[in-house]
Amino acid sequence: MKVETPLLVPVLAALPFCACTVILGLPSYGHGYIPAFRILFFVACLAWLIPLTLLQRAMWRREWPWMRMALVMLASSYAMSVLNAVLGQRLEISLGLETAYHWDRLLRGLDGCWLALIAFCAVHAVAGYYLSLQQLRLHLAQAQSAARDAELRALRLQVNPHFLFNSLNAISALVSAQSNREANRMLGCLSDFLRATLAHDGSHEHSLADELALLDAYLATEKARLGGRLRLTMKAGPDLLDSVVPYLVLQPLVENAIRHGIAPLSAPGRLDILVERAGERLLIDVRNDGQQRAHEASGIGLANVRERLRHLYGKDQHVDAGWRMDNRFQVRISMPLRAMEPAA
Repeated sequence: MKVETPLLVPVLAALPFCACTVILGLPSYGHGYIPAFRILFFVACLAWLIPLTLLQRAMWRREWPWMRMALVMLASSYAMSVLNAVLGQRLEISLGLETAYHWDRLLRGLDGCWLALIAFCAVHAVAGYYLSLQQLRLHLAQAQSAARDAELRALRLQVNPHFLFNSLNAISALVSAQSNREANRMLGCLSDFLRATLAHDGSHEHSLADELALLDAYLATEKARLGGRLRLTMKAGPDLLDSVVPYLVLQPLVENAIRHGIAPLSAPGRLDILVERAGERLLIDVRNDGQQRAHEASGIGLANVRERLRHLYGKDQHVDAGWRMDNRFQVRISMPLRAMEPAA
């Protein structure tokens, strides 16, 4: 286990154990120099924490077995406890309370200091393990976020080539039919749409107002191709324009509705786009005329939108798609309602 926590963390955690060492080391002193001994034992215990910490971390970095580490820490802390006892006798001699070292008393009272140092090593190990686990979880979350971001970018990049391929096919058909004016008009609309999408900053979400502006640029290409065959209704409350929506969430749905629903019809077809609020949810409805057989193979648009919504919002989103009782195809998206944060 490799731990990169600051040394201040175990030191602060060990202060209570230093205090315990002071208290447990006092019963044998019944004179008036108690403050001096308290200060000595407190400072000595605090000083031992640094080599203990460094020793423990060195063994972690070398990935020693826990039994081997435990034996080394027990021996090291025991040696420090003996040195603490020597320092206590030295202070007694300095204060005139004793005239010489009493080596037979060195082991007396060792349990208090030794147990406190052992307790510190245990707390340090637990804190190091916890912080390493948190660091591992953070790295895992960052890796998952990076993978999610890569998948979202791949899905988003899937939209534009698909649209471009279909648009170029439509322009080619207009040129073959010698409808040069309509082809030139569609090329201009396509250029405006691609310019708008290429200017995007790469974020996965933007405001509903920006999404509707992109959709309007896309619909201009379809109006140039279909003319009066496309009857469009689009409604969104002005209080929803700053709501957050996925980038290009409407364009694939509208493209599906037109390509597989309205375009194959011999008569004009209606496309309705409705964005509304339901409590704390944002509802997006796309409905179109069409034939059920044509919609059985509706392309990658709907699947792409489903995947991006799943990556962005998890279970807090829902997509329904199917034929209504009035023989119109409907896609309904329910997602969290969230306002766009103002730019810094």
